[in-house]
Amino acid sequence: MQKVPMTPGGHQKLKDELDQLRKVERPKVVKEIEVARAHGDLSENAEYDAAKDRQGFVEGRIRELQGKLANAEVIDPTTLSGDRVMFGATVTIYDVEKDEEQTYQIVGDDESNIKENKISFSSPIARALIGKSEGDETVIKAPKGNRVVEIMEVQFR
Repeated sequence: MQKVPMTPGGHQKLKDELDQLRKVERPKVVKEIEVARAHGDLSENAEYDAAKDRQGFVEGRIRELQGKLANAEVIDPTTLSGDRVMFGATVTIYDVEKDEEQTYQIVGDDESNIKENKISFSSPIARALIGKSEGDETVIKAPKGNRVVEIMEVQFR
């Protein structure tokens, strides 16, 4: 299976979610199923159906997280250096048309969060930036049209 790149913080977040699902959510769902079964006829028991659906979701998410963690390639940005954009880099770009600077950290798919300025390495912005160096201009292809940006600074923190 393909390696799943992530930062140490993203790796820990997935481990925490897996622990939560195993230790809290799974037992909670089992208890909900037991309570619903006690109500009698399962053929018309909405609580039972809902609990079984929830159990399916929890078990599916547990398997998904186990797979991602087993194939995780943890990349610590603090051990990297240089002026070339790569996974883990914190990049400051200047949008020529909007006349504004933006800073993004390039992270794994599961840890991306635009509110925290963390973008997935597979996003259009990251794909346009990866491999470029400070001072380079590049075009970001976006649904609202292309944007020309200049890479102002590349940091690894």
